Amino acid sequence: MAPLLPTGISLRAFAEIDSTNEEAKRLGEAGEPGPIWITAERQTAGRGRRGREWVSPSGNFMGTLLLRPQANPRKAAELSFVAALAVHDAVDGLLSPALRPDLKLKWPNDLLHGGKKLAGILLESSGIAGGELAWLAIGIGINLAQYPEGVEYPATSLAALGVTDVTPDDALERLAAAFDRRIRQWRDVQGFAAIREAWLARAAGLGGSITVRLADETFDGVFAGLAPDGALEVRTASGETRQISAGDVFFRTGPR
Repeated sequence: MAPLLPTGISLRAFAEIDSTNEEAKRLGEAGEPGPIWITAERQTAGRGRRGREWVSPSGNFMGTLLLRPQANPRKAAELSFVAALAVHDAVDGLLSPALRPDLKLKWPNDLLHGGKKLAGILLESSGIAGGELAWLAIGIGINLAQYPEGVEYPATSLAALGVTDVTPDDALERLAAAFDRRIRQWRDVQGFAAIREAWLARAAGLGGSITVRLADETFDGVFAGLAPDGALEVRTASGETRQISAGDVFFRTGPR
């Protein structure tokens, strides 16, 4: 039985594919209007941020939502936080009350449980004349059954937390419904301000010590908050508050 998705959302499911984000890009370039979810039981060339390999074992959720957001790149970047909240909502609904407090969001786009990575998000897009995006692909991987070992950032899975009966189709139904709710909130009169507030309420490490790694620099500071546009605010030892739009964050004393 096919997963039940919100009205107006379609689905393309594959047993195996190179990458759901790659398929979204192909569809986007071919004129697919979306919104459409693309899922796969197995990926042969999955990847994460900055081209890193994304391990894609069977039993985990691997999917991409293709949209035409009718927004410029700066505005569309806010959908990273929309997606993060949707993933949090979907997974939170699968956990027992005892497990929920340890479910947190890590800037810019990871879901953690107990400080370990449970899900990741990758946004890719193409622009058009006039400044709007032609399409936006939001790739999401959730460790349902398995998680990678020996990686830079420790990981976990729902199965490792004792939640063993969740299928990729179950995850898709919850995720698609949650994303539909969150994107409506984003498009509402409160817009990104409400999304930002909700994200901060679920943030890992807020007020704690972090290390930020950029392409040409690594520095320490305190995670002070999010700027109105979603940039990471880091207070340094000198008292300066720096705003970071892209980079990697590591907790120096463990997320709170």
